[in-house]
Amino acid sequence: MSYAESIEMPGHSATAIVHESGRRRKIDPTTCERDYSNDEREFMQAVEEYKRQSGRSFPTCSEILEVVRGLGYSK
Repeated sequence: MSYAESIEMPGHSATAIVHESGRRRKIDPTTCERDYSNDEREFMQAVEEYKRQSGRSFPTCSEILEVVRGLGYSK
């Protein structure tokens, strides 16, 4: 069964779709139906800006720490 077929058939869970297709759908966390705090939005925007400027889709933990420090956070 394809993903498109499963949408048309009620009663199929997302877990069944993942299991049958062998992969997960890509979900952008910034479009989830959730109310983010101002700090969360600022952090997500800073990470996206870093990714765009650096050309890196998957920043390392050290790079994320650099972004966090750039926002003014310290230990």
